[in-house]
Amino acid sequence: MVHHTDIKIRGYHLDLYGHVNNARYLEFMEEARWAFLETHCDFDAWHAKNLAFYIVNINIDYVSGAALHDNLRINTHVHKLGTRSAALSQEGILKENPEQVIFTSKVTFVLADRDKNCAIPIDDEIRAELESLR
Repeated sequence: MVHHTDIKIRGYHLDLYGHVNNARYLEFMEEARWAFLETHCDFDAWHAKNLAFYIVNINIDYVSGAALHDNLRINTHVHKLGTRSAALSQEGILKENPEQVIFTSKVTFVLADRDKNCAIPIDDEIRAELESLR
């Protein structure tokens, strides 16, 4: 299952060179991850169990630049599901030209116990929830 999040490029997203600064893409990706998980997962149930996702690695390949007024579509899906970690794939494309890839990324996270502040195994219930998003 691929989730689409659209972001319009505004002036405050741009750097001195007139294109989106590399650090902004991290914010765009985070917005897309929240939209993906809020749409498809039960955050209230996770919160009640003191669970959280902690990002442990992000790899980004910048392919092209986005500029003012571009409409960026970020596609997000579950890429890999392990026993203690999982990875999401995210791809940014121009909505008007889906052939133009702006970036690709892999984001690895662990399931964590918020009280103990440590990673824990992904239990069967959350595994099934994440598996349904593949």
